[in-house]
Amino acid sequence: MPAFDDLLAFDHTTQALGQVAGRLGWDQETVMPRGAADQRAEEMAAMESVLHARRTDPKVGDWLAGIDPATLNEVEAAKLREIKRSYDRANRVPADLAAQIARVTSTAQGKWAEARKADDYAAFSPVLAEVVSLKREEGAALAGGGDIYDAMLDDYEPGTTGADLEAMFGALRPALTNLRAAILDKPAPQGLTGSFDEAAQLRLSATLAQRFGYDLGHGRIDKAVHPFSSGSGRDVRITTRTNPDDPFNCFYSTIHEVGHACYEQNIDDAYLLSPLGRGVSMGVHESQSRIYENQLGRSRAFTGWLYGQMRDAFGDFGIDSEDAFYAAVNRVSNGYIRTEADEVQYNLHVLLRFDLERALMSGDLGVPDLEAAWNDRFEADFGYAVDRPSNGVLQDVHWSVGLFGYFPTYSLGNVYAGCLYEALRGAVPDLDAQLAKGDTTSATGWLRDNLQKHGSLYQPREIIERASGSAPGPEPLLAYLKDKFSGIYKL
Repeated sequence: MPAFDDLLAFDHTTQALGQVAGRLGWDQETVMPRGAADQRAEEMAAMESVLHARRTDPKVGDWLAGIDPATLNEVEAAKLREIKRSYDRANRVPADLAAQIARVTSTAQGKWAEARKADDYAAFSPVLAEVVSLKREEGAALAGGGDIYDAMLDDYEPGTTGADLEAMFGALRPALTNLRAAILDKPAPQGLTGSFDEAAQLRLSATLAQRFGYDLGHGRIDKAVHPFSSGSGRDVRITTRTNPDDPFNCFYSTIHEVGHACYEQNIDDAYLLSPLGRGVSMGVHESQSRIYENQLGRSRAFTGWLYGQMRDAFGDFGIDSEDAFYAAVNRVSNGYIRTEADEVQYNLHVLLRFDLERALMSGDLGVPDLEAAWNDRFEADFGYAVDRPSNGVLQDVHWSVGLFGYFPTYSLGNVYAGCLYEALRGAVPDLDAQLAKGDTTSATGWLRDNLQKHGSLYQPREIIERASGSAPGPEPLLAYLKDKFSGIYKL
């Protein structure tokens, strides 16, 4: 099939250029000189122009028209589906708009970092308004008269709508708030004491990364303000951060990003630099990071092993038993930061962002009013006031880089992780005994074989259903949380 072969060869180069663009983003977040920000914005815009031109090239349309889907096998049909989807979406967005979004979001990312450091939302608001305006224009082009937010959500979770998520989150919210209230009525577990050397934290975080299967021969660990994973195939990089008073921040950020990275590293090599050579959606991606971090990494079995590792690395830190350490790792307490939130409250942070960004995209909420809206909603949901912008509206990088529609996939990923964990425990009956030795190979191997290796071969809900054996829903997650925290807090 000459048309199909030519299409894949052309897409292979497009995929490779996309990886180069991603590396520019990684560099900007890690080691780029601060004074290079303006030049980097132009470089990112130039790369986006090249990529947009390839994704909308009329030759792609000609090749697509010349292919008979009935002649393709399952893998070929999935590749065609992904290329066609990308082509159709790219052709709805004007090239100059795509380049301008890349340029403005690159600038906005730097301005966000400065405003966050200065706790000055007013300094960030004007450029955020530019980003919101451009993204609304893009959303309208993609929606073709439909819902702008749904069109944007489709970039991250194909086949899911805002209404779908609103219904799912509506089931989560009351159960989580009730569980939170019951827990906070109980005495808090003992916390860590002392200061934790940064170099020792980074050494142990590297050990944890490898324990969870991260291949450092095809990756690296660096520091960033906001931990993230970047790349796919044979070059998958992660970042973490450290806090001298809270080593869990480093360790569990690392495990979380390793979940993302292992998904990308474990995709079948046959899909390298092809439309199937990446995670199928951000919700599915988040299911991997969350199951690594929480159901495995924060389990009673694994924390027993981690307790010994921390004693070796740091000596006495005020906790004298594995059970007390398990409770400390899973401590539920008031806090402002989503990425540091416990499992019970994490999704409440996400639901706040989901509602606010839908309002921004619909025009019901203006950017100048966003900080006040955030603060009002946070106090209503959590019962105390935001103390400063870096603990509130400025804490996340996502909106500065135009990732509207991304936030809800975090909670969707938690729901997916609940379904997968239920199936995993049935498939690996001695899971706890293995985790107690710091051995995650059976668990991560099951995830690799049942989900990760397939890349984008199957659609998001389909791969979760194939792996877990049932349609995804919030019940397994809620049952897991209730069982775990009832045991810790004696509810």
